[in-house]
Amino acid sequence: MENFKMTSRLPRWKLSDLYKGMEDQSLEKEFEEAEASIHAFKTTYQGKIASLSPETFLKSIVLFENIQEKLGKIQAYAYLLFSTHNQDEAVIGFFQGIEERVTVLSTDLLFFTLEINRLEDKDLQNKFRNFETPYLPWIAALRLFKGHELSDDLEQVFHELSIPASQAWVRLFDETLGSLNIPFEGKDLNLSDALNLFSSPDRETRKDIATCLSRVLEENGSLLALVYNTLMKEKGIEDKWRHYPNPQMSRHLSNQIEEEVVEALSTAVTNAYPTLSHRYYTLKAQVLGLKELQYWDRNAPLFQGGTEITYTWEEAQSLVLEAYRDFSPEMADIGKTFFEEGWIDADLYPGKDSGAYSHPTVPSAHPYILMNFYGKGRDVMTLAHELGHGVHQVLASSQGYFLSDTPLTVAETASVFGEMLTFQKMLKGLKDPLQKKYLLSQKIEDMLNTVVRQIAFYTFEKQVHEKRKYKELSLSDFGEIWMKTQRDALGPIFNFDESYRIYWTYISHFIHSPFYVYAYAVGDCLVNSLYRVYEEAPIGFCEKYLDLLKAGGSKPYGDLLKPFNLNPKDPTFWTLGLSYIETLIDEFEVLVNGE
Repeated sequence: MENFKMTSRLPRWKLSDLYKGMEDQSLEKEFEEAEASIHAFKTTYQGKIASLSPETFLKSIVLFENIQEKLGKIQAYAYLLFSTHNQDEAVIGFFQGIEERVTVLSTDLLFFTLEINRLEDKDLQNKFRNFETPYLPWIAALRLFKGHELSDDLEQVFHELSIPASQAWVRLFDETLGSLNIPFEGKDLNLSDALNLFSSPDRETRKDIATCLSRVLEENGSLLALVYNTLMKEKGIEDKWRHYPNPQMSRHLSNQIEEEVVEALSTAVTNAYPTLSHRYYTLKAQVLGLKELQYWDRNAPLFQGGTEITYTWEEAQSLVLEAYRDFSPEMADIGKTFFEEGWIDADLYPGKDSGAYSHPTVPSAHPYILMNFYGKGRDVMTLAHELGHGVHQVLASSQGYFLSDTPLTVAETASVFGEMLTFQKMLKGLKDPLQKKYLLSQKIEDMLNTVVRQIAFYTFEKQVHEKRKYKELSLSDFGEIWMKTQRDALGPIFNFDESYRIYWTYISHFIHSPFYVYAYAVGDCLVNSLYRVYEEAPIGFCEKYLDLLKAGGSKPYGDLLKPFNLNPKDPTFWTLGLSYIETLIDEFEVLVNGE
């Protein structure tokens, strides 16, 4: 390994596989083709779904899917471009223009799924009585929302208002965070660079950046609180019209997971706080020689000598692909394509999103991965995580536009499994107990961030959305709930500085995807259980796992896990998944006390 230099060549993606640029004539041509197709589709099918023959009904679904894929490709390109140029006025205008045009066009398609859901079960069954269709899982997912849909006119109002309402507030949030300048040691840092310093080996550096960041977040706190309050109120109004019993129910339905399963997970994680996060961070304080921890110590690295082991991009690529290849040459070959064909943007530059994701785009194209690579061990794990998503998206693409899309609960399984493969590869290669301790600590912290932190976020969301039913939350209200949920999650070893009260403001999932976060915990616990199955019975596991990935969204998550004899509806399932984390903490404690 070598010290990472910010001048290292890092990849930027090539979006030309989608379009050559904002002025690409083929983009406008495809927009016009989609518009013509939508007009013809509406003229042919609106008001007639109930009377269609089975053959014509199936044809209508195929046409509907083709139209949605055309629009999806255009939207994906605009979003990817915006993700890497969110301070460029031309790109911002282009992205907003695409969103508005797609909203207008897709308004004329709303009738289709509404009319399908107004069919009685027996009438819908008659549509498929004489032949098999791959679209049954898609229709089953649609039917979950049957009791929550409105009249055509109201659906159109909600749809058209999304641009000047919720999407505008989300855009304001993104542009506000994207334009943050955090002054630090004579430089202005963006949010991503500032957050990266929270894993500095120097405690004073961590404390100073925490102070600087909290000051900047406070300066923007009133605006960010207004954004969140407005979005929660808007969601509350729509949820009331749609008769959802609680704010998180729409997310459960879109994830195709039962509320009781999610709450069983949440309860299991909350009950495990003392044996997981509380216990681990107490050990971490012991290693760091501290009587208590501050929030800027949560991501502090556990290494000595002041120089952290870092990775070049090439080393990270090699490590992840080797880990994938040891498990499945097919997965490694797909993963290699991402590097060779320019499907990854890992460079560090202004105007780029601070997070990481793998965007599936559309089955007729390919996914793109965005991340910010600083050369740290966590960045290697982020690469393994996002590549897991990417491989999953490629393998599932054969299911078509509708069924290649997997619920978040299953989608996170592939990404976390990719992390696990990489971690085990790294762990097996270490002989030095000190290095093993550091790697274990890093993996445990990643798992705690994936499980404990995300369930704490989920609890925070539930509480602020509940309170928003009765009043607009002040910064103090948000801060109190944030501090309470964080104290509960991280334990008494943390003596939280008051400046931490504002740190909820940069969690983008609260704004972009309400109640998304528990999917990470689902994925981690599923993978822990899957990996134990793999360790106990490796023969034939890879083939079954690849079948799971290739299935995409064509099967419910319970059916996907049956070949592994796993049942997430079993109340003990989540406890078993969490026990794997406890096993790693046991191993870490032995290494700590053995010094």
